[in-house]
Amino acid sequence: MAALTEYWMISAPGDKTCQQTWETMNNLTSKQHNLSINYKFHIPDLKVGTLDQLVGLSDDLGKLDTFVEGITRKLAAYLGEVLEDQRDKLTENLLANGVELSNYLTRFQWDMAKYPIKQSLKNIAEIIGKQVSQIEADLKTKSHAYNSLKGSLQAMERKQTGNLLTRNLGDIVKKQDFVLDSEYLQTLLVVVPKASYNDWNLKYEKLSGMVVPRSTKLIFEDNESGLFTVTVFKKVIEEFKLHCRENRFTVRDFVYNEEELAAGRNELTKLATDKKKQFGPLVRWLKVNFSEAFTAWVHVKALRVFVESVLRYGLPVNFQAMIVHPLRKSNIKRLKDVLNQLYAHLDSSDAGGSGSHHENIDIPGISGVGGSEYSPYVIFKIHLDMAEGTRVH
Repeated sequence: MAALTEYWMISAPGDKTCQQTWETMNNLTSKQHNLSINYKFHIPDLKVGTLDQLVGLSDDLGKLDTFVEGITRKLAAYLGEVLEDQRDKLTENLLANGVELSNYLTRFQWDMAKYPIKQSLKNIAEIIGKQVSQIEADLKTKSHAYNSLKGSLQAMERKQTGNLLTRNLGDIVKKQDFVLDSEYLQTLLVVVPKASYNDWNLKYEKLSGMVVPRSTKLIFEDNESGLFTVTVFKKVIEEFKLHCRENRFTVRDFVYNEEELAAGRNELTKLATDKKKQFGPLVRWLKVNFSEAFTAWVHVKALRVFVESVLRYGLPVNFQAMIVHPLRKSNIKRLKDVLNQLYAHLDSSDAGGSGSHHENIDIPGISGVGGSEYSPYVIFKIHLDMAEGTRVH
């Protein structure tokens, strides 16, 4: 059975020590009940600021969380799109700092260089917001350019392979099929349904005046129709076309020009070459920026756990952040029950005084994630199902 991609980031106040908080939770959920695998979630000593600032930041971080997750998933989805028939290699290309997403999350270390902890929490959030907004803007530019190129190539390829009414005729016809360089005559290409071949051969010379007798020749067939040449005087072309339409024969708008045909073939080759040239750099850019966005997202989650824990449990900062990975989907309800029982005392006690003041504020880490489900401890969920398309919340 595939491992669940759902992880819970939780926090609880330090008992006598934060280590004791960790051991109690880990013993109960993992060692006694075998419901989850747990990891310590290392959050550095961040600048707290005032509680009023934290309340405002809580809302901002919720929006930032949604935004950064959305861009991360867009990058993953677009990489899958670009890989096309190699899409089965998507998961192995979705890495964070060179390791699998679950490894990055469960062994998380704060990136001090990118997000200096001497900065205020608000500044760190703004750094992440600007960084991911730039990635979003670059993604729009790069995806538009590549999609435009891919669309042009697909349109040309469709013209090479469609039916005779729509396909490019340049790779079918030959120079000898046409009367060229004549002041008065022009060779037309007519698509005739297979069931109407006899009709065509009987009628074509009489569809207008000035049709060259016995000038028709079948030069190509597909499953439905045949492509016939016929030579007429230029001055009757429009009349000839009109009578063809009345008989359900379709005159293709085609004039034999070797230079244009060569240019068309060159354009197809050029588009295919350009797409191949852009493919490698685009995949590399998507991999690098997926990693950037995903790691930024986990930092946002860490900020949220920190802020909600301080709001919930008060000052001084004294809580243990942990990652809980449910082992089986069938265990999730039982795991929630065990954690709710373990931390039920947090409901009635005013842990640090300031936590209860915010009990009625709609803070996601308190009220539950993605809904109104209540937990007596701080919890955020993170889903690592990046290769499975865009998650709908």
